[in-house]
Amino acid sequence: MGDLINMKSIVASAVYSIFGLVIFIVGFIVFDKATPGEMWKELIEEKNTALAIVVGAVAIGICMIISAAIHG
Repeated sequence: MGDLINMKSIVASAVYSIFGLVIFIVGFIVFDKATPGEMWKELIEEKNTALAIVVGAVAIGICMIISAAIHG
């Protein structure tokens, strides 16, 4: 029972989490560059709700792909 939480599992989780975050950031930057216009200006200054929903959906989609790839 004492082996339920070991350092190997904790380190592996931390490494996969960092790896997933890096891939997410890169994917989000690629999405931002692939879309026309300035995404952050539209979100913050213009309060574009439709774009915010799309950005949220893309973020969830990227996260699902990363988690499936890491999980196997």
